[in-house]
Amino acid sequence: MAPRPTTNPAWTIPSTASKVQDLTKVDKAVPTPGPNQVLVRLTAASLNYRDYLIATRNPQYPGDHVADLVPGSDGAGVIHTAGSSSSWRGREGTLVVIHPCAWLDGDVTQLDQSRILGGRAVDGTLQSWLLVDDGYPIPAPKNLTAEEAACLFTAGSTAWAAIRGGLDGRLDGQGQTVLTQGTGGVSCFAIQIAAALGATVIATSSSDAKLDLAKSLGATHLINYKTTPAWDAEVLRLTSGAGVDHVIEVGGAATLMQSLMSTRTGGLVSIIGVLSANEPISEAFVPSMLFGAKTVKGRTAFSARDSTELCRFVEAHGIKPVVAETFGFEEAVRAFEVLEGQKAVGKIVVRIGEA
Repeated sequence: MAPRPTTNPAWTIPSTASKVQDLTKVDKAVPTPGPNQVLVRLTAASLNYRDYLIATRNPQYPGDHVADLVPGSDGAGVIHTAGSSSSWRGREGTLVVIHPCAWLDGDVTQLDQSRILGGRAVDGTLQSWLLVDDGYPIPAPKNLTAEEAACLFTAGSTAWAAIRGGLDGRLDGQGQTVLTQGTGGVSCFAIQIAAALGATVIATSSSDAKLDLAKSLGATHLINYKTTPAWDAEVLRLTSGAGVDHVIEVGGAATLMQSLMSTRTGGLVSIIGVLSANEPISEAFVPSMLFGAKTVKGRTAFSARDSTELCRFVEAHGIKPVVAETFGFEEAVRAFEVLEGQKAVGKIVVRIGEA
């Protein structure tokens, strides 16, 4: 058995935090697994915009988060110690990705918002040692490094669940058209997944360089929304006036109306992100939904079953997450500053230890 660790370095959010520079590095106690739990030695964590909102105690993300909370919902690591009745006994040393919530299977009614890592009273992945129940770790895809694996779930599984739902649960996107926004973590995964399923992807972004990346990931049509601010009209032109089957909406209030106008009759807009501030709803919103028979659906989190499916799909199709930049554990504040700037292409990773 590997020696028991003595300290657990972690980053925490003070109760008075209002900016990412308030994050504080501390040494926490190392937990001991119960019968059906495992202690994971974390090797990497990736950051999401949710983590930034929680780290700055921004009211845009709901919940009363405890003082000195460890942020981070995404992480990968190695099984170190398994409890006496754990299903992981005998598999110590396995590289795993951490499913970030207690929603293991079934529909969204099984999601408990109070039990998502890195929020409310549940410490997250920006620490060296993490104690979780048996259902949280999932074997990492064999084609990924530990740092790449840490990028999978919050962005990738959300995109996977949204696209699979939009394709009526079929592992086939032939004849479908999917619109993505930008080149953040969710959007990059959405392009890769939709293209691998056989869908035609229309990608929007703010620069031609970022659009080149989107094309390399599998996008067919590219729209620079800086030079083409009426990008919804361009989407309609590209689809011969019909609109797309499915929009992966990450912009929030600022882009929602254009997303809806880009959607075909009977189509779907999956709201995944809140990268813009809330604002009053457009007077055209209800008529567009009503007379277009369109659906706007929030996508919040995902089940362990979705995450397991994604791992298998990523391995089968050789998909690799787009990593924008990797920081050392001591550089976590700088990593959050880059996240705050919203200019990174792909995922921001914090390296915690060796795999």
